[in-house]
Amino acid sequence: MNLSKWVFQIFIIFTLFNLQISTGVSQFSNNFLKIAKQDEFFSWMVGIRRKIHEHPELGYQEFETSQVIRQELDKLGVGYNHPVAVTGVVGFVGSGQPPFVAIRADMDALPLQEMVEWEHKSKIPGKMHACGHDAHVTMLLGAAKILKDHSHLLKGTVVLVFQPAEEGGGGAIQVVDSGVLRNVKAIFGLHVSPGLPLGQVSSKPGTLLAGSGFFEAVITGKGGHAAIPQHAIDPILAASNVVVSLQHLVSREVNPLDSQVVTVAKFQGGGAFNVIPDSVTIGGTFRAFSKESFMQLKQRIEEVIIGQATVHRCNATVEFSTKDRPFIPVTINDNNLHKYFQNVAGDVLGPSNVKSMLPLMGSEDFSVYQEVIPGYFYFLGMKTESNKKPTSVHSPFFEINEDILPFGAAMHASLVANYLTEIQDSETQLNEKHHNEL
Repeated sequence: MNLSKWVFQIFIIFTLFNLQISTGVSQFSNNFLKIAKQDEFFSWMVGIRRKIHEHPELGYQEFETSQVIRQELDKLGVGYNHPVAVTGVVGFVGSGQPPFVAIRADMDALPLQEMVEWEHKSKIPGKMHACGHDAHVTMLLGAAKILKDHSHLLKGTVVLVFQPAEEGGGGAIQVVDSGVLRNVKAIFGLHVSPGLPLGQVSSKPGTLLAGSGFFEAVITGKGGHAAIPQHAIDPILAASNVVVSLQHLVSREVNPLDSQVVTVAKFQGGGAFNVIPDSVTIGGTFRAFSKESFMQLKQRIEEVIIGQATVHRCNATVEFSTKDRPFIPVTINDNNLHKYFQNVAGDVLGPSNVKSMLPLMGSEDFSVYQEVIPGYFYFLGMKTESNKKPTSVHSPFFEINEDILPFGAAMHASLVANYLTEIQDSETQLNEKHHNEL
């Protein structure tokens, strides 16, 4: 066969393959949502969510949460690997054979004291599920139940990723490093959205969420009496000028069309009204929508802190994200999966409930998966008429509308079940085409 002709035919086949994956019609969606809304199924999910909510655990400490997950998977007859990434659980539903597709839920809570007064309030002082991860775990378990009941229809294997330490701990990095996703062809994830109407989803192709990192600096001067500042070297004054100068990085050094954020959220120094301390510690976060902008911002943060400290006769040391708080990449949705997502979500929720959105400066370590696997992340709404002004995530007053649970379970299950069908059908067509040409 002429080489150029062979290359052209491979290109045509590849194009048809991508087209089919992105425009296929959902076969399971309506049925899955009806199942998830059934009273018994819904009550089961609510019970799990409340149990997890009452016992919130921080990153890599999700031992009780992990146990709840494994108990439910055991009841469903779903096999799993544990431990993965310390406390994580990775389950498997389907044929056990390729192709493999994954869905992910994060498990960890936040160091917040819950201020919502209700029967199932957090029982652990200073810890709370204030970002909806208890609902994320529950919806993934709901999807596992749906998929297990329909496992005979799955044309491949669904990988269920219950991931620890999303809130700054980089749990996704450890999951990837474990190798459990080595043969996965695509991965899907969601996040609850208090501002989006119940049953609506919102996302976009390409850049969705910012990359993020942390920094901490110790600015050291010379302590002394507040009444004779000339005998001291004031690190508080130096640190104050550092904070102001860091804000100029975005306002005066960044293209206004290239969104970036620098926030100093930690400022610690001194313990008395009449004593200039020896040192001050500041810290914060920085975010950008591209790796290039992110690394440039990192460089300038260090230069500004050290430079401003020097101007005020102080010394400064700067530390950036560590193993415990790693850099999180930009969340970038796969273009082909976006088309596929729109079609399946339209079938599950109705086309009018599938919305587009602008990028957000928040970050998500789901992006770690997207660096090695085609991935798609989206937001699922839970706002109702009775909750017109919902509290945002990461607030001690954050509340989950439990009516969201069936929608999340059905979306998870529909995305992966249909993906397996379409990708296997496409591979079959590829094989037949290749065989006929030979």
